[in-house]
Amino acid sequence: MTRAALALLVVLLAGCATQPVLPRSATLPEAARSRPAEYLVVTIRNPVVPVPSHAASTPRGYDGGGPYIAGSSALAYSRSLASDYGLTPVSSWPIALLGVHCLVYGVPAGADAHRLAATLRRDTRVESVQPLQAFVTEAATYNDPYAQLQQNVRQMSIPAAHAVTRGGGVRVAIVDTGADVDHPDLRPHAARGRNFVDGDEAQFRADPHGTAVAGVIGAVPNNGLGIVGIAPDVELLIYKACWRVAGGASSCNTFTLAQAIAAAIDAHADIVNLSLAGPSDPLLTRLVRRGIEAGVIFVGAMPRDGLPHGFPADVDGVIVADAVEAARLTPGVVRAPGRDVLSLAPDGHYDFYSGSSLAAAEVSGLIALLKSARPRLTAREAQSLLSERTPADVPDACHALSALNSRAHCPDPVNHASASAANRT
Repeated sequence: MTRAALALLVVLLAGCATQPVLPRSATLPEAARSRPAEYLVVTIRNPVVPVPSHAASTPRGYDGGGPYIAGSSALAYSRSLASDYGLTPVSSWPIALLGVHCLVYGVPAGADAHRLAATLRRDTRVESVQPLQAFVTEAATYNDPYAQLQQNVRQMSIPAAHAVTRGGGVRVAIVDTGADVDHPDLRPHAARGRNFVDGDEAQFRADPHGTAVAGVIGAVPNNGLGIVGIAPDVELLIYKACWRVAGGASSCNTFTLAQAIAAAIDAHADIVNLSLAGPSDPLLTRLVRRGIEAGVIFVGAMPRDGLPHGFPADVDGVIVADAVEAARLTPGVVRAPGRDVLSLAPDGHYDFYSGSSLAAAEVSGLIALLKSARPRLTAREAQSLLSERTPADVPDACHALSALNSRAHCPDPVNHASASAANRT
């Protein structure tokens, strides 16, 4: 190597050695990021020590004399606070701009964080105390082009719920018409079909009603296509027991429905969606009761007259869903959006649908989220969680999940309802 080349290499290496590196930052453990309600942010006074002046010196404020660090008194106070209140220090950062030392403490197990914060505010060692609060970015939640048209998804706090679960590990049987199980907005191979009406597989995939119900529950979010499903990670079992008749309606009978319901139970479905209504039926009632005994959760649609009679609404233990727009306050009925609900249509298309059938599908999707978070969830528990009144007057998926799982951190329901109302104007 020539002397000139060696000199050049030395210069290059020296340049690399002096490249700035990112400074080490105070960080939080994953538990604090996922469960902020269990932590408090406390500040302790940490005054800046003036830099002694000398010849040719100038006042430099916080920059004077090197980095701003926690002083001995602030460190002593932080340790004594932890000892006195049973707090667990998890991270800290001296804030030069405010002249304080900022600490994040984990509260003791079983302690009331709000009550503890109130006590700390009265302690003379503490400059301030507040909850470790969670915030979300305001960027679009999903990249699905029609997601902004899904008012029902926003109303029921589905984006926040998806941060906790998307229904994985749950099997939902849809007893309905057929459905387009190969729709590009459904997970490949996650929707399987069985036909109890006839052998017409082309017609099975061309049935709109079952396709709409499947889309409300299981459409794939963030795939750059179409819409967002309420529980997109569930396994869908599509059982065709109904067929299209004149006028766009669909019809079923005891025999086809009995086969489909029995198949759903035999397949160990966690939830069976029955977006249909008809007269009371002894055989179907017996089958549903057998399924309920086995732990299956059944969801049925409210009949058009708004009275929970006939099958499946009159079967004790079936969760009945009605469209909130119907403005009927029937006791024990879960109300969900049911007007102009955007969902899948056959042959890879999309369409708007209305009726209690869509509300039932939404409720089945919501229960799938809860079931994923708590596998032993009962129908009674699900109905109780989804029947709680909210500012939007529909189930709030995130707040229902937070009652089961401390990882669910939800926006304030009042603010959320206001935001939803603003989106509707």
